[in-house]
Amino acid sequence: EVQLVESGGGLVQPGGSLTLSCTASGFFIDEYAIGWYRQAPGKEREGIAIIYNTDGSTQYADAVKGRFTISSDNAKNTVHLQLNSLQPEDTAVYSCAAARPSRYYSRDRYFLGYGMDYWGKGTAVNVSS
Repeated sequence: EVQLVESGGGLVQPGGSLTLSCTASGFFIDEYAIGWYRQAPGKEREGIAIIYNTDGSTQYADAVKGRFTISSDNAKNTVHLQLNSLQPEDTAVYSCAAARPSRYYSRDRYFLGYGMDYWGKGTAVNVSS
């Protein structure tokens, strides 16, 4: 069975850090792009980071550049998202998704969450004092 399971969310004070993990089963992530997305209450889903395990390239949303870092541990079939300098506006449900990249589609498409093959159920991050 193919699954993506997120973990690591929780309550953190402003300025704090969290590490989210996305663990895949049923397929190997080394041939996939893995993206992280978030959706805050009353807002649309937004792409925040993606890593292409085919070539190691990454892409970040401007809102998180310099604060969040995406990395891949292929041996553990897991992608991590390090969240630093968290602010209340980072509060959201964070989900990961996987796609086998196609040369027929732009990478922006995957960054926005279109064309993803598998989705996890999400983990909640609450930044509050």
